Amino acid sequence: MIIHSAVFIKSSPTIKECPPPLKPEFGFIGRSNVGKSSLINMLTGWSKLAKTSVQPGKTRTINHFLVNDSWYLVDLPGYGYAKVPVKLREKWVRATEHYILKRENLVSLFVLLDIRHKPQRSDIEFMEFLGLNSIPFARVFTKSDKLTITALENSINEYNSEMLKNWESLPVSFISSVVKGNGRDEILNYIEESMNNFSNGN
Repeated sequence: MIIHSAVFIKSSPTIKECPPPLKPEFGFIGRSNVGKSSLINMLTGWSKLAKTSVQPGKTRTINHFLVNDSWYLVDLPGYGYAKVPVKLREKWVRATEHYILKRENLVSLFVLLDIRHKPQRSDIEFMEFLGLNSIPFARVFTKSDKLTITALENSINEYNSEMLKNWESLPVSFISSVVKGNGRDEILNYIEESMNNFSNGN
């Protein structure tokens, strides 16, 4: 897939304020500070499309970006650590879960995982939540340039072993590096293929 245009459309505190569900949507989500905004900017080729921050919990709304006038890239609030009041954080979680479970044109979620860390309980539990609710998703291992090839393989194997305790098979997975541009073509091709399958199924 070639990206010709990517435009920010709006930020929505709840699903009710989201754009009309007329185009395929792909959501991006992960623990705070996993590199979500940087990945979105790399995928679209627009370095300042999504605002990046060293402060965890920066994304606080459901953010829609229209790509190639044909599909939405959706930046969702991260889960895990965020330096905000508990009630506010719980509000984000409810809005995000409602979007994931109710958004009829959501084709797939990309769950971002920082490859430098061991499998985190919040990541494992979130993916189990998706599986139990039959929500299509793919894993994206971020910051792969920070590890050697051997350490990278060991980290992925550790994630796989942890998930296979409860999963019969593993989800589609991508290895990305914003620094090196790794994973961009593979993720965009997956989006294009998923869009075609979504259109044929409707």
